[in-house]
Amino acid sequence: MLRRLHKDQPESFAFTPANLAWARGQISKYPEGWQASAIIPLLWRAQEQEGWLSRPAIEHVADMLGMAYIRALEVATFYFMFQLQPVGSVAHVQVCGTTSCMICGAEDLVAVCKELIAKQPHTLSDDGKFSWEEVECLGACANAPMAQIGKDYYEDLTPEKLRHLIAAFSHGEIPVPGPQNGRYAAEPAGGLTSLTDFAKGRARYNASAQAAVDLADTVRRIDGTEAPLTTPWVPKPDAPQAATGTPSEPKPGAGAVADATGVTVQEAPAVAKGRPKPSPAAEVGVKPATLDAPRGGTGDDLTLILGVGTKLAALCHKLGVYHFDQIAAWTPDEIAWVDANLQGFKGRVSRDKWVVQAKVLAAGGSAADAEAAARAAT
Repeated sequence: MLRRLHKDQPESFAFTPANLAWARGQISKYPEGWQASAIIPLLWRAQEQEGWLSRPAIEHVADMLGMAYIRALEVATFYFMFQLQPVGSVAHVQVCGTTSCMICGAEDLVAVCKELIAKQPHTLSDDGKFSWEEVECLGACANAPMAQIGKDYYEDLTPEKLRHLIAAFSHGEIPVPGPQNGRYAAEPAGGLTSLTDFAKGRARYNASAQAAVDLADTVRRIDGTEAPLTTPWVPKPDAPQAATGTPSEPKPGAGAVADATGVTVQEAPAVAKGRPKPSPAAEVGVKPATLDAPRGGTGDDLTLILGVGTKLAALCHKLGVYHFDQIAAWTPDEIAWVDANLQGFKGRVSRDKWVVQAKVLAAGGSAADAEAAARAAT
């Protein structure tokens, strides 16, 4: 299926302060040079904030992660959970149309969506409150036909029940998710035939439906007001010294050597066993020749190098690198120095074959030529 960005795009995107803090916490999960691993959660958070993924949102996330825009776009267009067009302000209805649901009446549910929302999927209703689409199997085959509305499943549907749900959502109500025919979960439609004692003392609704009722957030999008993301993997600053000027009591084992490499007990979990403690970035390799400013007042477009986004290009400028021929001339020792000094993007020069690409671009080749050369050198 061809997936394209919507023809109407907002001028800009920015995370709310709460969502920005959450996004930075997600990025902190990954080692230096691997921040791109956070692409899916950050795109998802952007979609939760706005309801859909716009081009400015995709590019904003790419800049945060130092990725080329095309790489972020590849992720957004590949996964169908990302909506590339505006969705209903109240709810986006996803009707399962795979075998079990199709046999049990999914086509009748689609007909209701066409009547009450819009004739075509991925189209806003006249009041802007709803949109819909048909999706592949959502895994609730025992409760077919069903639809996902917002975060939750509405199962054992009929056309009449779906009409009622859409009307309720339109009026600001929050219908209870789960089976809509009286079933507790996925037991036989005629009632339990075994484990009948299980029904005694159970909650009013099954676990997922009960959680949705308790939180009252079936169709409410994540907005950053939820419990904040904790980051136990981020080292805490050293404890302040006592007021007398004497250092705090060291923890038991502090400074004790864990192995022959000289790594201490505290450092051991973060350093691979048997390997020496990494040297500071400034001590790695040899610093290449740099410039105080671009020659002629204008530098080359470093974002033509595969893997270099605007943020990474700005970091190169900060290091005094403005031109393709500078990069093309780097020796292995100079590559090592730059790799170690790209704060937040360590290892990118080697991983993405910058020197190979820069040689092609410096000779007048295109970005596609440079990318092909990099892939051939991998």
